Amino acid sequence: MGMFDFLKAKKNTASIAKDRLRIIIAQERSTHGGRDYLPLLRRELLEVIRKYVNVDVEAVKVDVVKDGDQDVLDISVSLPDDRAATA
Repeated sequence: MGMFDFLKAKKNTASIAKDRLRIIIAQERSTHGGRDYLPLLRRELLEVIRKYVNVDVEAVKVDVVKDGDQDVLDISVSLPDDRAATA
């Protein structure tokens, strides 16, 4: 076991999440329907974030905004202030 082997899991998780987002966006582009995937995406992101940080349900915001001719997936996560816990 190498010294940095523990980092590999995070890289694989990030790659999987990136692939999932690509699939969701590709499906959305092909259907041109409503944004039905946003609530599910928000819940899944919240579950993943909660594995590492204790955040409130309202801490994760997911939206699609228009940027010229392109739709942009806007993800905002409000992380707790660790300084308040240590003070």
